[in-house]
Amino acid sequence: MPKKGRVFSGARPTGKQHLGNYLGAIRNYVALQDDYDCVYCIVDVHALTTVDTTQDLKQNTVEMALDWLAAGIRPEETILFIQSHVPEVMELHTYLSMVTQMGKLTDLPTFKEKLAQQPENANYGLLGYPVLMTADIVLYKSDIVPVGIDQAPHLEFAREIVRSFNYRYNTKVLIEPQVKHTEVLKVLGIDGKAKMSKSLNNHIELAATPEETTARVREMVTDPARVKRTDPGNPDICNVFSMHKIFSPQDEVDMINVECRRAGIGCVDCKMRFAANLNKHLELFRAERAELASKPDYVTDVLNDGASRARVIAQQTMKEVREAMALP
Repeated sequence: MPKKGRVFSGARPTGKQHLGNYLGAIRNYVALQDDYDCVYCIVDVHALTTVDTTQDLKQNTVEMALDWLAAGIRPEETILFIQSHVPEVMELHTYLSMVTQMGKLTDLPTFKEKLAQQPENANYGLLGYPVLMTADIVLYKSDIVPVGIDQAPHLEFAREIVRSFNYRYNTKVLIEPQVKHTEVLKVLGIDGKAKMSKSLNNHIELAATPEETTARVREMVTDPARVKRTDPGNPDICNVFSMHKIFSPQDEVDMINVECRRAGIGCVDCKMRFAANLNKHLELFRAERAELASKPDYVTDVLNDGASRARVIAQQTMKEVREAMALP
């Protein structure tokens, strides 16, 4: 069956992935492979805008790639590579920057947010982040970019840059990427308050051992109004119950929904049931990851092969771009 088009998506190398990464992006990456030609990029250059040191960058990249592959990314058909290994993206970024207005970049809410987070590091890369992101997408002639509704404005800005380039040089060489809205769940951390994040240490790693996973689940905050075992609870506001709905059998979800409300089941038991179901769900993933990790050169070979295949597309795009620009 012919594919529907080419999908591009990228993520910063944050190392071992957690449950929030899996529910928010990875499982969608895997599912898209059935209908689209997929290009997935670990964006190490983007990471340089916020990191103080590159000491962990290489290992974080390997760990992230291992998780993606173990989760079901199929490198024989999907292009998986590291952003900086295809340097054409930096050339295209430069050309696109010439048709991007400075005022629009400084007005972007994301730039203001990042600037507030790191006022001592207001670097040019941070300002030009959306331009490099656009180069990432259009370099590979991507038709579709999967994003959550909250990220759609970023892609619209990329489309504006493409229109500006094509208009200035009277060409159609760059494709305006289309949004594919995806359900990106906001996965709360074990604190039940903030989005799951390594920096907040409120995450559950996919590659953790069953014992480590169970220990983290035991720390999860439940219904704060339920102080004693005999107090009835409200599953609708319980983070653990929200995870049950994703990872537990429906009959167990239904049972917990009823029994929690009448104090027929305690929070500890509820959490232990979730831990067991989560560990069962991750069994195959962990086995596959361990197998891949036992092959020292496997990830490197996959990423190098992906970069080679990506460069074939990138070099053709840049040939067309230079011709459109009438560069000497």
